[in-house]
Amino acid sequence: MDLLNQIKEKAKQNVQTIVLPEGEERRTLIASNELLKEKIVKIILIGNREKITAFAKTNKLEYIKNAQIIDPPLFEKKEEYAKIMVELRRHKGMTKEKAYEQLLNPYYLGTMMIKAKDAYGMVAGAICSTANTIRPAFQYIKTLPGISIVSGAFIMVIKDKSYGENGLLIFADCAVHPDPTEKELAEIAVTTANTTRSIAGFEPRVAMLSFSTKDSAKHPMVDKVKNATKIAKKLAPNLKIDGELQADAAIIEAIGKSKAPNSDIAGSANVLIFPTLEVGNIAYKLVQRLADAEAIGPILQGLAAPINDLSRGCSVSDIVNLVAITAIQ
Repeated sequence: MDLLNQIKEKAKQNVQTIVLPEGEERRTLIASNELLKEKIVKIILIGNREKITAFAKTNKLEYIKNAQIIDPPLFEKKEEYAKIMVELRRHKGMTKEKAYEQLLNPYYLGTMMIKAKDAYGMVAGAICSTANTIRPAFQYIKTLPGISIVSGAFIMVIKDKSYGENGLLIFADCAVHPDPTEKELAEIAVTTANTTRSIAGFEPRVAMLSFSTKDSAKHPMVDKVKNATKIAKKLAPNLKIDGELQADAAIIEAIGKSKAPNSDIAGSANVLIFPTLEVGNIAYKLVQRLADAEAIGPILQGLAAPINDLSRGCSVSDIVNLVAITAIQ
């Protein structure tokens, strides 16, 4: 059974409620029908009930009837949600009237459903920017205790099984934070290790990547990675992590033994942490295209609840997969 099927089966064992704020969007509705048919999750669709039911009828999406449909102007819990919003952001000038206005925005409404524990997680981004998806989360969900940064990980499925964990590698950060500090880079490493365990299902061996291996080069950018590695070890003492390592030293056994003979990570890393977003984004796209690898994600990590962002060019299967991932995150 491949990883995505394993994820879906795991989601079925503990069915969660996922809110989809782009409830009128065509791909979202087709994906929701598949998810409900397979009983992978429960679905809340935010949108106009008449438009959603009409699309479902026209396109024979018979399982949409099992979704909960929320039309923001008619939402019955807006008073309850507005009270929570005012309590959380009164210091930012939030009033009940402003809260009512925000709750008409499906992304804010979906986020507040999670905050109020009416939903487990949210998936959006098929028709909006990443900022629109995660801004409400920054305001109301916040980050995990001890974590100050949100990042994005990709599960890379490589055809050559000799790499990573039988062909699986986790890349981060490839989606969110352009230039993390030493502490932020360490937090990215720790949260990516947690993502690896919960989503990919294997024990992480984390390589902190650089253009240097064990002082082969001297530069402030190398120092950043070295210091981030030390911080990560303090944050997660039991985590298998090493750095700074060049990419080939991290994933190829012979090179790892040659360049870093005293490392228990070199040559066998299955999690690669890139020093900047620029490097991570370029790397995952090159591997995806040149190695014909499958890139699953981005999986947002660091938030205190599972909220994930789609690409606006996503397919129906992309939505199905990310919803399943969100349900077990």
